[in-house]
Amino acid sequence: DATLSFTSDIDDTYDEYVFKFYDIHPETDNVHFQVNFRDGSSAYDATKTTTVFYAYHDEADSEASVTYSGGSDLAQSTSGQRIAGSVGNDADQSTSGSLHLFNPSSTTFVKHFIANSSVITNGDYNYNWSSAGYCNVTAAIDGVQFSMSSDSIQSGVIKLYGIS
Repeated sequence: DATLSFTSDIDDTYDEYVFKFYDIHPETDNVHFQVNFRDGSSAYDATKTTTVFYAYHDEADSEASVTYSGGSDLAQSTSGQRIAGSVGNDADQSTSGSLHLFNPSSTTFVKHFIANSSVITNGDYNYNWSSAGYCNVTAAIDGVQFSMSSDSIQSGVIKLYGIS
């Protein structure tokens, strides 16, 4: 599918919602797995400000580092937020991880989120990709949408949990 949307059960029942994603495999090589949020309209375009960093190590054991990824940050943007970068589409490449969304029903405060994923990239690197930020809206977040930066999600599972 091009997108996977959660459009119900995100309400004031819980203060935290956790999305667990397992073996998300893209149709196209070297794409980013991303998330966007709906704030009461039909569009997934909540304004976000974020930061991203990752640690990586390649299979050949020739390169490893920790990097701030300024090109993956958003500054008051309605674009999708990368939560896993450069995902490969070989048989042994995918991404798994989690996204935490805090107090989405608040109509007073911004909505914070944190994502962490393990990625096997198109270049056979393992990334620990960390994204965090907030939806800079006072409207309730009532939908969450996952997608690839281009093409579709070929396979994988995403589960939603409410945390009291």
